[in-house]
Amino acid sequence: MKIFYLFAIMIMFSFHVNAQDNPFQPIQKKDGWKIINQFENNLKLQKMDSLISTGDFKQISSVLIAYQGKLVFENYYNGNNLDTKHNTRSATKTITGTLIGCLLQDGVLETVEENAARYSNITDIQYPDIRKSEITIEDLLTMSSLLECNDWDQNSRGQEEKMYLIEDWVRFYWDLPIKGFPEWIPKPKDTKYGRSFSYCTAGVVVLGDVINTITGSLENYADQALFSKLGITDYHWQITPTGLPMTGGGLGLKSRDLLKIGQLYLNKGQWNEEQIISDNFVSQSTKPHAEVGMLDYDYGYLWWLSEFGEINNKVKASFMTGTGGNKIAVFPDLDLVVVLTSTYFNGGMESHTQTANLLDDYIVPEIKKLE
Repeated sequence: MKIFYLFAIMIMFSFHVNAQDNPFQPIQKKDGWKIINQFENNLKLQKMDSLISTGDFKQISSVLIAYQGKLVFENYYNGNNLDTKHNTRSATKTITGTLIGCLLQDGVLETVEENAARYSNITDIQYPDIRKSEITIEDLLTMSSLLECNDWDQNSRGQEEKMYLIEDWVRFYWDLPIKGFPEWIPKPKDTKYGRSFSYCTAGVVVLGDVINTITGSLENYADQALFSKLGITDYHWQITPTGLPMTGGGLGLKSRDLLKIGQLYLNKGQWNEEQIISDNFVSQSTKPHAEVGMLDYDYGYLWWLSEFGEINNKVKASFMTGTGGNKIAVFPDLDLVVVLTSTYFNGGMESHTQTANLLDDYIVPEIKKLE
């Protein structure tokens, strides 16, 4: 019995020491972030930190908080560190949308109302239809083109996993048929925003093809027009079988660099006083263009739109998200950006729920106390 109590005391002492030795102090580094250890003695965030460390929140790899333009909370978990390049899955899609904003800012793309097929080299497509040539870049940005493509429906011809079985993912998209609208599914004209949303990774792959065609090299353009301007130098594109960088998911980025993408939108398209994307594009990207049809979500230009925080005290947010529950959330009313990365890729909706809970129950309420 004495041995049992001695073992219990050792565990409690070890937990206490670990908590004291890990005050989630942001790390000073020459990467563009100013730091302040604003939450060292915050009991609520200490509790959150402990619950993540002990696995109550599963497979969280990092939590970063930027408030009023400064990095105020930073910690890494489960063997990850500030140099880890996280596979944030579909959060990549939002960065693809950002590159469209760069094209507009640079004047090499006039409008998102341009037809996407204009920049495609795909010929002899299946199911030829004049409506395919009328699909706009904005349709792809808002997941609302008329092609039968729905990643959430295993029966959909355009479902993401079926795309991975063939070599040319751009052709996969253009070969899809026009989707039908039976009586029980609202037609676009009958929806709140005049668009019929269906989550389609293949459509964002086509946006990558558009960017590649316009610039000659998506990879080079992304580096010159976005990443290098944000001081992002260490990242990893997944490459499709035809050699095109995968713009629908899988881009590897460090947590601090993901935080910069969020801060860019919070700053209305500016970083270090340079306008990388226009204020108007930021506004258009983060306002609702389509109803998602689940919970309280709307959809912008590859940004999810919702609210987080305590019940009856929620705050509007735009957020990037991907499988595993990865989230990069921007709260303009709080001057706040939060990065939550996770490797809980087989967690289904639970993985998304737990990172939403981190925002709802811990981060947003504690930031609101500072307002």
